[in-house]
Amino acid sequence: MTGPLALLADIGGTNARFALADTTSPTPLRLETVQVFPVADFPSLADAALHYLDGIGHDGNGKPDAAIARAVLAVAGRVDGDDARITNHPWVISRTRTQQRLGIDDVVLINDFAAQAMAIPLLQPGDFSAIGGVPWSVPKDPGGPCTYAVIGPGTGLGVGGLVIRDGKHYPLETEGGHVSFPPGTPEETAILERLSAQFGRVSNERLICGPGLVNIHRALCEIAGVDPGPMQPADITARAAAGDALCGRAVDVFCAVFGAIAGDLVLTLGAWDGVFLTGGLVPKMLESIRHSGFRQRFEHKGRFSPNMGRVPSVAILHPHAGLLGAAAIAARRAAA
Repeated sequence: MTGPLALLADIGGTNARFALADTTSPTPLRLETVQVFPVADFPSLADAALHYLDGIGHDGNGKPDAAIARAVLAVAGRVDGDDARITNHPWVISRTRTQQRLGIDDVVLINDFAAQAMAIPLLQPGDFSAIGGVPWSVPKDPGGPCTYAVIGPGTGLGVGGLVIRDGKHYPLETEGGHVSFPPGTPEETAILERLSAQFGRVSNERLICGPGLVNIHRALCEIAGVDPGPMQPADITARAAAGDALCGRAVDVFCAVFGAIAGDLVLTLGAWDGVFLTGGLVPKMLESIRHSGFRQRFEHKGRFSPNMGRVPSVAILHPHAGLLGAAAIAARRAAA
């Protein structure tokens, strides 16, 4: 028997993930209800959500086991009042219209990386792995004070944070993936010059995401006078593992830049309690990140290098961290 249910969604540029949460449970996310659909298959979030509910035999009115009292919808884009636009997909989401189509009174729109941040207090052993020698565990005092940063490459680059004070959780919704890319080596400056010729302004997301890995590789090939041909991120990582020098260098540069901007995020937010790495590429590139210059560039912050050497950098391995965070938000709203 379950308590009041919440509909959860984690909408990225490529996939839409849905699940149900039991808002009365200490582990609210019901993993057995998770389903994933390509966003390109649906004209809107509401259509995708209704397809999900129909597929699990639940119409939102109490079938099969409990009524859906609320929905928490995490989206990969800026939430502006009642609306949100998916940064790397043409969906424009209206909270009011989605609420009306789903027939659910309490509908919350939140940035996907704010949801990722809210997952941190619910992580269990096995859901995360430290990068570098600084360990992390869920604090014994859930009330804080703690400040965390979250950053993750997937279709784009998501950035968020979590501030915990006096038992209250404040997720930070940002578009930090779109800040300007700061090169840290002559090689990165040469890459920036080539990407600037293509894009004009170059943000961190132009390098640190799946398409960004392709951008880095193409720039390195241009520098070397080589035609790379059409490439996908998976092609680059596979060829790097097989010993291809330029693909291997692209992965090395990716990891080093990722570390540098993750460290910058810690300084910006004051996230001395840890930075969490998430997104679709992190599990796939975990060993490359672990054995790269990620941590060296993360810590290399001049006068603050000793401080940075004490900050945990943690890879989130939970397969549905965005849904986990959405479940945490739903449970807190139900208890309010």
